[in-house]
Amino acid sequence: MILKRIKGVCGFVVTVVLTACGGTNIEGNWVEPVPGMEDQMQGISLEEGGKASSINMATLQYEKWERKGDMLILSGKSIGNHTTGSFVDTLTIEKLTDSDLILKKGSLTINYQKQ
Repeated sequence: MILKRIKGVCGFVVTVVLTACGGTNIEGNWVEPVPGMEDQMQGISLEEGGKASSINMATLQYEKWERKGDMLILSGKSIGNHTTGSFVDTLTIEKLTDSDLILKKGSLTINYQKQ
């Protein structure tokens, strides 16, 4: 009887731990309306293996992503007037569900929806 209880508790603990570790998958296409052109969308594609790409943003080219706890680290190239520079951006994941991704950096908040 005690052995059955221990097995039951162990099974429950394993289920809770795996659920907590797995969480919601951040991979996918995340978009928001383009400011001033709400009928168009822009955003980021987070692919398996840490590859990232921009969605409808010609001057900001994402290349890689990494998740560390509640932090999302994005890197790529910013293209300006005849110049190109590398960047690394670290954002806090405020909310992640199957349909919403809210990122924050300082006073900037980005509300993405999964495409």
